[in-house]
Amino acid sequence: MRLLEGIRVLDLTNVLAGPFCCYQLAVIGADVIKVEVPGSGDLARQLGADPALNARLMGTSFLAQNAGKCSFSLNMKSEAGKEIFRRLVATADVVVENFRPGVMQRLGFDYQALRVIRPGLVYCAISGFGQDGPLRDNPAYDQIVQGLSGVMSVTGTQEGPPLRVGYPVADTIGGLTAAFAIAAALVRRARTGEGEFIDVSMLEATLVTMGWQVSNYLIGGIAPTRMGNENMTASPSGTFATGDGLLNIAANQQRQFETLCRIIGRPELATDQRFSHREDRLAHRTELKGEIEAALARRSATTWAALLNAEGVPAGEILTVPEILAHPQVTHSGLVKRFPDAPGVGREVAVVRSGFRLASGDPEPLRPPPEFGADTNFILQTLGLSVDEIAKLREEGVI
Repeated sequence: MRLLEGIRVLDLTNVLAGPFCCYQLAVIGADVIKVEVPGSGDLARQLGADPALNARLMGTSFLAQNAGKCSFSLNMKSEAGKEIFRRLVATADVVVENFRPGVMQRLGFDYQALRVIRPGLVYCAISGFGQDGPLRDNPAYDQIVQGLSGVMSVTGTQEGPPLRVGYPVADTIGGLTAAFAIAAALVRRARTGEGEFIDVSMLEATLVTMGWQVSNYLIGGIAPTRMGNENMTASPSGTFATGDGLLNIAANQQRQFETLCRIIGRPELATDQRFSHREDRLAHRTELKGEIEAALARRSATTWAALLNAEGVPAGEILTVPEILAHPQVTHSGLVKRFPDAPGVGREVAVVRSGFRLASGDPEPLRPPPEFGADTNFILQTLGLSVDEIAKLREEGVI
């Protein structure tokens, strides 16, 4: 039995944070029904690097986090659509939405209304800034949240401007936080029958993950700054040039530093008064980096990584996305799930599953990302609607 088998999730979300949350639930077995606006569906269907797929409403941005779900098109603003949604909620365990605060209430489908239909419902609202507070009504995109949360203020170098992280980290963290909260609420519901309203703020979820940076200020009174690839707590710990390629080294412990010095052929660095103790190395990190890089110039990053790791010094090359996806560690774990000849795409679709494995069987999506509205007729039939009733709804633009 899969972890969330038998749990039905209504995914009313768009683009990334919400869809990513519901993808995590689908991968571990939930029955996820993606409720999409007739005509266009999730905006992510039109986003991605392949214009042909965007035109087919199967953009790569959509494909990335919607495998394992059903697609159900429904106009929730129409009276007929509202009635169908109520019937659907009566079969659901979880509702996830990422509209701006107040939208679901105006539709008549806020948590208080839906829990009357489905006692014990777990309702999760994902937004940029939460359901209340002075920023609640502001539009929120990942880069906006990265800037406001402080993430950009600590990313980059002192010489350059603040930089955003190179992927939508705030959206992703918001989605993971929501999935975690939903799973926790479902555990309690299994014991007590009690539902929950979950308010996920991308801003707060992102800020929470900045633990060391935040605690250094809250507890130590030290405001964090941009340090590029250097580690604020240890040296040598960062990115180093080699004879061929860049290498990350994290010799954070005294023993690791001494081993590093021996392996690179510079054992005297371990007894040099500038570098012999942890605080000395932090004070003289620039000189130490220069000495180490001069020694590393004799070999490639790949060679040094193997030598250092073999003796317990953490090290690794700087890889591209294609390189890490082809790496034996990733191929060995089966992280990538492939769907040959996926519907609506006409070729193989490959997606990544969850970042954990299970003794009972690794979680993975069981079906490819759905074409827009692919499951509408089937879901309506399970709700008791006849073929004629479904045809009429389609005529009226309800589905």
